[in-house]
Amino acid sequence: MHSDEIRSIVERLAALVSEHYVFPEVGAEVAARLRATADDGRYDVLTEPEQLAAQVTADLQIGNQDKHLRLKFHRGEIPDETDPAAEEQHWADRARLDAGGVARVERLAGNIGLLELRPLLYHPVHAGAGVSAAMSLLAATDALLLDLRGCLGGSPEQVAFVCSHLFDAEPVHLNDQLTPATGTIRQYWTSPVLGPTFGGSKPIWVLTSGSTFSGGEELTYDLQQLGRARIVGERTGGGAHPREGFKLQAHLEATVPVQRAVNPISGTNWEGVGVLPDLEVPAAEAFDAAYREAVEHVLTLPAEPARLGVEEEARAVVESIPVAG
Repeated sequence: MHSDEIRSIVERLAALVSEHYVFPEVGAEVAARLRATADDGRYDVLTEPEQLAAQVTADLQIGNQDKHLRLKFHRGEIPDETDPAAEEQHWADRARLDAGGVARVERLAGNIGLLELRPLLYHPVHAGAGVSAAMSLLAATDALLLDLRGCLGGSPEQVAFVCSHLFDAEPVHLNDQLTPATGTIRQYWTSPVLGPTFGGSKPIWVLTSGSTFSGGEELTYDLQQLGRARIVGERTGGGAHPREGFKLQAHLEATVPVQRAVNPISGTNWEGVGVLPDLEVPAAEAFDAAYREAVEHVLTLPAEPARLGVEEEARAVVESIPVAG
């Protein structure tokens, strides 16, 4: 990369931030800072796209600490957002190769369901069938561990789709997305889904880490605010501003937050603070801590002849896992 190309990229980024950033006054300040830095020639020596992305991202986040506001480097060539067909194919291919984000689905000893979602919550168009298949397998379990420790973000539509398997049929208001540029608000609710679901009465434990981010955080936050799940693990990353992507160069994408989440219960969101667990333990210990609590719950369920094997499994798990802390 030469200096003229670098300055062109930075100028385009500054214009996008000024035009689209979720907080217009902050966007104007950030854009002015980028332009001043470019005029000083400080970016001209960063001839590798990955170096430029790292430095510009650090400058973008000064003061606001918005982790969605980035100049993002991609190893492979990125699709142009002005070509909907290419962008759609890009996400379809990613979801297919990531199994729709369903990294693990398992019936654990003690009749506990485990669903691990990573790296992304892909849109239901590309990944809804995988989530429904996983929930069909886990529908008869007595408790659910929802592992989001490696979930780096994703679609609010998929958050709503996952939640639709975790509540009963009556619609539940999950989250709103406010777009300041237009003053519009989009609401997200649960909706009926085909096939078996986990339902709205059996307990859920959500596992989190410091890497849980964006869409993964929304799923965590929505379930916590609704009293639907107990959160176990680490405080999450703190990104609540949905973003749009803009191709600036073959391997460089501007990601600009254009909305902010507004939870209907709290009236706010998790931006900059993350989601605080109900039981805070290191991410590596979250599974054992949640699993023990889940099997302890199973041991409180009414005794039935058909459940003798489940009770034996649960007792063996309790004996094998130490109490957290």
